[in-house]
Amino acid sequence: MIETKSAVDYISIDGESLSLEQVISVARGCAPVRLHVSGKAKLIKSRGVVEKILAGDQVVYGVNTGFGKFSDVTISPEDRNMLQRNIIMSHACGVGEPLPREAVRAMMLLRANSLTKGFSGVRLEVVQLLLDLLNNNIHPVVPCKGSVGASGDLVPLAHIALTMIGLGEVEYQGRVIPSAEVFKQVKLHPVTLSAKEGLALINGTQYMSALGCLAVYDAMELIKASTVSAAMTFEALEGLPNAYDPRIHDARPHSGQKRCAMAMRRLLDGSELITRKNHKRVQDAYTLRCIPQVHGASLDAVDYVKKVLETEINSATDNPLIFPEAGDVISGGNFHGQPLALALDFLAIAVSELGSIAERRIERLVNPALSGLPPFLTERGGLNSGLMILQYAAASLASENKVLGHPASLDSIPTSGNQEDHVSMGSIAAKKAGTVIDNVYWIIAGEMLAAAQALDFVKHNIGKGARLARNLVREVIPHWDDDRVLYKDLHRVRDLLLTGMVNRKVEMEVGLLV
Repeated sequence: MIETKSAVDYISIDGESLSLEQVISVARGCAPVRLHVSGKAKLIKSRGVVEKILAGDQVVYGVNTGFGKFSDVTISPEDRNMLQRNIIMSHACGVGEPLPREAVRAMMLLRANSLTKGFSGVRLEVVQLLLDLLNNNIHPVVPCKGSVGASGDLVPLAHIALTMIGLGEVEYQGRVIPSAEVFKQVKLHPVTLSAKEGLALINGTQYMSALGCLAVYDAMELIKASTVSAAMTFEALEGLPNAYDPRIHDARPHSGQKRCAMAMRRLLDGSELITRKNHKRVQDAYTLRCIPQVHGASLDAVDYVKKVLETEINSATDNPLIFPEAGDVISGGNFHGQPLALALDFLAIAVSELGSIAERRIERLVNPALSGLPPFLTERGGLNSGLMILQYAAASLASENKVLGHPASLDSIPTSGNQEDHVSMGSIAAKKAGTVIDNVYWIIAGEMLAAAQALDFVKHNIGKGARLARNLVREVIPHWDDDRVLYKDLHRVRDLLLTGMVNRKVEMEVGLLV
């Protein structure tokens, strides 16, 4: 969503040190990816354990047995490669619209990084092909629905693996074409999967973690934008800045609250409201007075989700796991998405609150009984409706977010003949978190549009951060004199936010916002 250009020559993956910012650089900035020398060594070492198993008579799940409910079926040596091919074909049954390119790129990177940890037993060439596709901007077509989040994101990951064996479709140079055709064009070759490799490619949490990384990055930028728009509204409604006194927030020292209070002080620096002796009120409504407490709690939640994701994207999440030092192969449940499902449900709730309080601030701006400004921020009301319906749209989005706030992780439907009898639904949590974030970007765009209009009516000097943000809005939309097509203005402000320009320029002026 947020526009990103890669500032690095390449990303080197070793399975241990991938950062959220690097994921964004690859997903949105198309930064190229290489295997670190240590990653290559780990891949070779873990594959050696699989080869040793294949040379003996040890029975190991997923290597020489069937999958899930069929784990007690032993597979003959001559059928083992077909077993891996079959699991890819049979599990590629996703439905719904294709995922955006950025989500597919993030999935491919995260799956490669997880395999590179050296616990999965795949050959080096399998991971290299995944990176070759990524670096050549060849993007598998991955339907957005079908995962239950345990045993990992089997369905969407199978669609990526499908292209690696020369089946399925990819998006390449603006066209959707069969993967086999692309292989010929770019002179790559599909891989023939060997023992363990098909299972390793699809047994993981990379769908929900990819969407989660994109969502957390956007949520952090959204908190900044929300605080900027809140400062604009605060100036327009002539709020009381005492609520941001650092002593108040030191008395209740939640990190997010303190950081948001500091951001508000920076945004309001230079405002006449700070030095004004006689204010209109003794204290403000909560939507102004409690901005640090509400925004700050959401910031703390986003920080928590980011930490969960940074652990997950450097984890081994398939099954069984291979431990080369001891030569052990152990079945476990690292593919279960519960840690992400809970965190991403939390993310949706936290971001939804940013929209909820912003919608109430929009109401205060357009309601003359609350603002002291012209009704619906138009000087010729009656003939003109002004920004009346802007609040309607925000209310609709805020209400939708309340429905989306229901935790997906509370649900579980058993699969695989009740072998997989508790699933996380983390993929659904990830998808709806993204929808909530998108909705709140629209609400914040609406608040910024309304606040810019309201600031045109105020007479006092406003803070430098709020002033800069107002000026940036005015560069893309003029003052609202008479009614015009409103959605175009709303789109322009949202597009401005999605470039990241508002956050970047305001931070250059006032310092860090969070």
